[in-house]
Amino acid sequence: MLNNKLYFIVANDQLLCSTSGHLIVLNENEFYCLNLHIILQYSVVANKDEQYWVVAINSQEIPGYQWLNLRSQLGFISDPKFQLAGRALQTLRWHIDHQYCGRCGKPTVPHPRDLAKICTHCALDFYPRISPCIIVLVTQGDYCLLARHTKSHQEIFSCLAGFIEIGESPEQTVVREVMEEVSVNVDNIRYIASQPWPFPGQLMLGYLADYVSGDIIVDRNEILAAAWYHYNQLPNVPSLATISGCLINTFVQQRQALQISIK
Repeated sequence: MLNNKLYFIVANDQLLCSTSGHLIVLNENEFYCLNLHIILQYSVVANKDEQYWVVAINSQEIPGYQWLNLRSQLGFISDPKFQLAGRALQTLRWHIDHQYCGRCGKPTVPHPRDLAKICTHCALDFYPRISPCIIVLVTQGDYCLLARHTKSHQEIFSCLAGFIEIGESPEQTVVREVMEEVSVNVDNIRYIASQPWPFPGQLMLGYLADYVSGDIIVDRNEILAAAWYHYNQLPNVPSLATISGCLINTFVQQRQALQISIK
């Protein structure tokens, strides 16, 4: 039997947070005391002790709280809580986007067992869509290739990334994306780690790859600038809470360890 019901509150894709900026997860008493007008609510995940729900309401001022987007919580809350909040947002978006069948247009209903929806007319199943992506740090000795993306609102230099296309392996995507974005050839592609990325619904597969040949020529569509940076003279890079920050940190640690072993 499930015990605690816990609630993420969402309005216009923003999450209910404390005045100090921390994500709020309400227990059942706190939730009902706010007397919110619920538009939609869905179960997110359940275990033997807790059941998490995501609740959509109209945007409104709630005394003692504020609305913030999920990106504001990166590195501010624990990774498990961040991933759970990401799952909550993705679950809500998926339910909203799949109220009707994409084949026949008839309404869908919740699956009796899975996190899925079923068409009432043609019995087609719809599961939450997750887009697989690669993210790669290209390295050359003590240097790594970092880029500033055109969509970035801050002057942050990060790894290269892109979506896996139909018929591609992740390693083939690494080769293609690096060539398309900076005109560089790579090999010795090594998987490092992965991260669910709910902006809006990716699974990021992180790699390191060795430079082979080519001069950096940015595509100007996705990449604004790119250059080689020494491991101990890096520009402003993403935090360790991101897979990009994790890849960069892995490279830095490897080079530092190598320098120590040489000495």
